[in-house]
Amino acid sequence: MKTILNAMLAAVGMICISQAPASAQGADASLMEQGQKLFNHNCAICHGNDGRPKANEFPSLASSSSLEDVETIVTNIHQGVAIMPPFPWFSDEEVAALASYVRNSFGNSYGQVSASDVAGIRGNLEPGGAVRSIWDGVYTEEQAKQGQTVYNGACGLCHGRRLDGVPEDRDMLPGPPLARAKFLRNWDGRSLGALYSYTRWTMPKSNPGFASEEDYAAMLAHMLKLTGAPAGDTPLSTDPLETGLIRIGPKP
Repeated sequence: MKTILNAMLAAVGMICISQAPASAQGADASLMEQGQKLFNHNCAICHGNDGRPKANEFPSLASSSSLEDVETIVTNIHQGVAIMPPFPWFSDEEVAALASYVRNSFGNSYGQVSASDVAGIRGNLEPGGAVRSIWDGVYTEEQAKQGQTVYNGACGLCHGRRLDGVPEDRDMLPGPPLARAKFLRNWDGRSLGALYSYTRWTMPKSNPGFASEEDYAAMLAHMLKLTGAPAGDTPLSTDPLETGLIRIGPKP
């Protein structure tokens, strides 16, 4: 009798497993690998490698119930939200990989997202805005001059007066380069919106958010000027949804 009962329980268990919803099934390994690469390059700087950001302004992705809603994730990636810049240049496959990764990492288990899921959601959204490059004249000379003044007072100690970065040293605070070739290499493919939000809410480490929104935008303008990007007629915006449409990369 005991043997029969155990067999019946095992059979019921197998039925329950076979009927489990897709959200409990995890995601394909290759999709997760692609999503992790996209996350590490574009998202980890604000959300943290473990989904737990250092700044309270960035939402935590660890054990987050908000990640259960696929439509919200796809919409936010496509058009941005609040201080998160948009990524309209991501393909449906890339959005699916990124969404699948965050939905099944950091203590989450909400299942895989397909490219067709993403295409269906994006089809109901407004088209992404026009994407520009830092080489399209996205700041003004006056703004860059203002940024130089702010930078010299708060950033030069860690990143160097010439924005070349400061190596690790017992007597100095290390900081990565913020201009020229190394900066372009580190930020290639990312957006000014991501750089703005990260800088605005985490820099300097001793006093993040110390300056006005305009001053942070001006510092970015100073960085672009020393990188060789040309000035234009319109100041760089303080809105991450707008600056998020300006991509960083080598000179065409």
